[in-house]
Amino acid sequence: MFKKAKQSRVFQDVVEQIQNAILSGKLSPGTKLPPERELKDMFNTSRGTLREALRVLEQKGLIEIKLGVSGGAIVKRIDTEPIAESLALLIRSGEVSLEHISEFRIKIEGSLVELAAQRATKKDIRELETLYNKAKAYYKEHDWENFLKTDEEMHTYIGIMTRNPVFQFVQKSIHDNIHKYYEEYLPMNKKRTLENLTDFKRLLDAMRINDGKAASRIIMDHVKRFNNKMQEKLKGKT
Repeated sequence: MFKKAKQSRVFQDVVEQIQNAILSGKLSPGTKLPPERELKDMFNTSRGTLREALRVLEQKGLIEIKLGVSGGAIVKRIDTEPIAESLALLIRSGEVSLEHISEFRIKIEGSLVELAAQRATKKDIRELETLYNKAKAYYKEHDWENFLKTDEEMHTYIGIMTRNPVFQFVQKSIHDNIHKYYEEYLPMNKKRTLENLTDFKRLLDAMRINDGKAASRIIMDHVKRFNNKMQEKLKGKT
């Protein structure tokens, strides 16, 4: 499967050969790579270069390196976790601002929700109803923290409803990390939580009848309204 690495760019060639084998399906998830000694001979490279290449592949989320007698480099199922973690770090560091998030959501989330509404199944509606009832219960208990977490679950599930892995990734990445902005600029209280819950109910009603246009208008209005509240807080008006 592997051949001697080009000596002019050994490290890069080792990474690319293993990566291509994984992406092409020649190495499937769960497959254990040959031991280091064999890989070193296959690529005609040093152990140090090989280990550095394996670390890069692990950082990319393509393999998992397990220690111990039965350990080794094992091919992982490709997912979006490394990218999501990078976005989370950008948000937490402040490199992605409130304005960036709001602009992105206003431009993208309306289309995403419209598609989700058009493709909503009876199972999807039942899941949204479960989340709505859960959020409603937290509202009655004045449990704002868990209310927000449930609201994030709802937005993430709407991403799943699109049946589009790109939208799913984007929606989950954004809403897994948006909590920071609510805590800083718009702490939840009874009034704000009720407003959020009401929007959730309106969105659910539109989803029930697969009305994508209405669902899109509702979510865009929701994002703009709550963004305006956060901007006012940011400017010290409230």
